[in-house]
Amino acid sequence: MSLPFLVFLVAWLVGMAGTFVPALPATVIIFAGTVAATLLDGFQVWPDLPFLLTFGVITVLISLVDNVASAWGARKYGGSKQAIWGALIGGLVGIVLPFGLIVGPLAGALIAELFVVRKPLQEALRAAWGTLVGLLTGIAAKLVLHLMIGVYELWRLWDPSRSVFGAA
Repeated sequence: MSLPFLVFLVAWLVGMAGTFVPALPATVIIFAGTVAATLLDGFQVWPDLPFLLTFGVITVLISLVDNVASAWGARKYGGSKQAIWGALIGGLVGIVLPFGLIVGPLAGALIAELFVVRKPLQEALRAAWGTLVGLLTGIAAKLVLHLMIGVYELWRLWDPSRSVFGAA
């Protein structure tokens, strides 16, 4: 394994774990790992620049997926903007709780709908459920995209003849 491979691998693993943590910019971490690995690997205008520019655009699009999916779920099930914020805050609080990444957003959206928007319980439950569906859809989409990017980049950087651990 070469140094660029290891640098990207560490960034990718941190980013993959961060996919499930709302406050961690997982996609940006993976992108930063790609840039660092490409520079360490001896940046060449062709093919590295088009690759990095393409990956930069994909990074922005992946970041939008999360927001769009959350908004879609909330809107589809009658949720408010406050429900989305409640779900995000609940997700952050849920990081430290068992099953918190599921229970936190659900509880946060429900609390926001009940106490901030003052919806009846049935409507608040429906909106909270929709917000959770949206959040989980966004996380699933990011997970798949992060996996695809990681596998491609690890394949691109794999060169056993340049191992940092000595001869292969």
